[in-house]
Amino acid sequence: MDVFLWIALALLVLGVVGSVLPLLPGALLSVLGVVVYWVASGFSDPGPIAFVGLTLVGLVALVTDYAGGMVAARFGGASTRTSIIAGVAGFLLMFLIGPLGIFVGVAGTVFALEYLDHQDAEESGRRALVATVGVLATAAVQALLTFSMLVGFVLTVVV
Repeated sequence: MDVFLWIALALLVLGVVGSVLPLLPGALLSVLGVVVYWVASGFSDPGPIAFVGLTLVGLVALVTDYAGGMVAARFGGASTRTSIIAGVAGFLLMFLIGPLGIFVGVAGTVFALEYLDHQDAEESGRRALVATVGVLATAAVQALLTFSMLVGFVLTVVV
């Protein structure tokens, strides 16, 4: 096997790992793995349909990664403003206190802002809980998507 295949496989495996470890951009690494091999193969392997399919799955995973918490907060009843601020807070706190920062940032922000808006601790807590579960769910979805990219790549290129 050539060196670019190993590089692509390493990036795809890191993509799967990165989908559950917040400090690694999992979906981006997976897409990069596919693109690296496609360019190195002279734009021939994987074929155009497989390349577009794998890339689209990676882009869905990327959007899921960055918008999942905000969408979950919105789905749970939080306002659009609260959802956006919670997404930004979770992203920033991830760099300060690690993976826990995502949960603290999203849940804490949703609870605090919703409580300030409605003065209802129970409803604010429910909305924060839904947002937090949503963050966990998006990590699971991203892991499944990046893993499917790895399997798809192996099936179209290696096998």
